[in-house]
Amino acid sequence: MIQLSFYIKVFPKQIQGLALFFLTPVLLQTSLVRRFCLRMAVNIFLICIAAFPLLAQNMPSDMRKDFRVFEQQQQQLINNAKDEKIQAQKEAREQLELIKNDKTALQDAIGQLKTDIKRLKDRNKQIQTHVSELKIETDKLGQDLETTGAVNREFEGVVRTVAKDLKAMLLQSFQSGMAPGRHKFLEPLILQETYPSMEDVGMLADSLFEEIAASGRVNMTTAPIVDRQGREQMADLLILGNFTGIYKLDKEIGFLLYSDQSQRYFALSKLPSSRIKNNIADYMQGKSKDVYMDISKGGAIRQLTHELNLMEQVPKGGPIVWPILIILGMAVLILVERIIFFTRKQTHPERLMNTLRQLIIAQDWDGCRIYLETMRSKFLPKILLTALALKDRTRPEMENALQEAILGEIPAIERFLSTLGMLAAISPLLGLLGTVTGMINTFHVITSYGTSDPRMMSGGISEALVTTMLGLTVAIPIMLAHTFLSRRVETQISRMEEKSVAFVNMIFKTWAQRH
Repeated sequence: MIQLSFYIKVFPKQIQGLALFFLTPVLLQTSLVRRFCLRMAVNIFLICIAAFPLLAQNMPSDMRKDFRVFEQQQQQLINNAKDEKIQAQKEAREQLELIKNDKTALQDAIGQLKTDIKRLKDRNKQIQTHVSELKIETDKLGQDLETTGAVNREFEGVVRTVAKDLKAMLLQSFQSGMAPGRHKFLEPLILQETYPSMEDVGMLADSLFEEIAASGRVNMTTAPIVDRQGREQMADLLILGNFTGIYKLDKEIGFLLYSDQSQRYFALSKLPSSRIKNNIADYMQGKSKDVYMDISKGGAIRQLTHELNLMEQVPKGGPIVWPILIILGMAVLILVERIIFFTRKQTHPERLMNTLRQLIIAQDWDGCRIYLETMRSKFLPKILLTALALKDRTRPEMENALQEAILGEIPAIERFLSTLGMLAAISPLLGLLGTVTGMINTFHVITSYGTSDPRMMSGGISEALVTTMLGLTVAIPIMLAHTFLSRRVETQISRMEEKSVAFVNMIFKTWAQRH
């Protein structure tokens, strides 16, 4: 066994080559499974052949030479077997690739078949849907005959309804005042005297579009109106669409009201303000591009006849109005008195101090006194005269004298200021009192007469609202005046203190330079 293993290790290549020489043709003609079995048989065969060198020990030397030749041939056979092996592997790979390609082709074919099946199913659904649609259309065509009569009746009803709406529109249109009776052609349709035809529908559409176009035009024409005295006269008219009408009768310019009952224009009983009249006159003469227009179709213009100015509203506020007006008069008197007071006492502080500085530097004390005496009625010169009389005293004495003089002027400066603040506080309280009394009167009326007639309650409500409005109207300006005067007083006192200190500094600075 030891020698057998030795010869297997020494001559493995020769033995394997000899085995491949005999078995290669067989391996090339078999499948992969058979090749595996044959390789196992070859291994067994090689083990048996391995014992062949034991017998070769007793052979003569010429046989050894033949054996070498045999080995060479064996090596050549091994090389040929390797080449054939490589070729066999290449063919195996090609067969494997061919199988993979066949598999891909089969998968593509399966996918194409699935797509065809899906397309056929979709086509089948479309055909079924088309059949259902044809059935529905058949049923619909069967019902068309029944619905034609209903459509005709509905068409007739719509046309008559539109005719009624158009009639109402034409009656309410501002343009109908220049062309009364525009709605007459609609009467046969509304009264169902005739069946509506396409010609009637065309007339309805034409009238509607004509009204739309007219509502966006600005017309200047001459037409009859009823003036403020109730007389019918020809006047120059300015019609701004369906919104506003303006008339010019001689030198009178005013707004028009349109009555849809009589289809006529009526002059507004109250004339507009001069500013509005001038604007209308300029527009009618082509001098202005803008004009006043009432987009509420006369609603805002009618309010002009009911508007009350302040003097007309005051008597409606009841007895509380008069104390509020008295407060207003007192506040106006106080404000006028304070304005006159501060105007008379006002001086130019910078100019005054510059003049005094020059006189002090020149040691002209008499000139300073004379200059201040000429303005003694004003705040600042009067205070500085007090300090000038103490120019030879110490600085604390002079400052104390100035402070005393300023405190002496403060009551005159602050006079009536607290009174004005008190009036500003009382005025809204009186307005609130008038509101309470007005509401009390309103509740008394409700207790006596109920709420059936709102005009019975209007007196108390007017009293409540007018007093509140008047109280606030008086209080707000008084508060502003009080704030203004308070600020003016603070400014005046601060200015007097500042200039007094500056005057003292000038005197002692000049004295220090002199000594």
